[in-house]
Amino acid sequence: MAAALLLVALWPPDGGRSLAVQVVNWAADPAGVLPVLPAQLPIGRGDDLAAVEARDEMVRAYDTAWDQGGLTRWRLRLKTARDPLPPPTLRQLILAAAIVLAAVTWKIATSDRPAASR
Repeated sequence: MAAALLLVALWPPDGGRSLAVQVVNWAADPAGVLPVLPAQLPIGRGDDLAAVEARDEMVRAYDTAWDQGGLTRWRLRLKTARDPLPPPTLRQLILAAAIVLAAVTWKIATSDRPAASR
């Protein structure tokens, strides 16, 4: 049962993050107070002074939190963590691990029976 739940939690969707990674993201910042490093402004928006100032303010907030170091820096990393591998590769590895686990479980379950009942 636990293996099935782990399989569901680790299985990556086509787009986005797996359930396990989403839980890690949420656990790093459950209140949503940590800043996120914004993406670069797209070409053409660099002339928009308001957009540049807004992005700079977000970067300053992120840098201030980052400079606190220790646990805060670790939480900033976990808040934006993603699945470690591309979804197709991760699915193949998870499926292979599930097959090996099923084979080992089956082998252990059948080897514990007394010889007379086989």
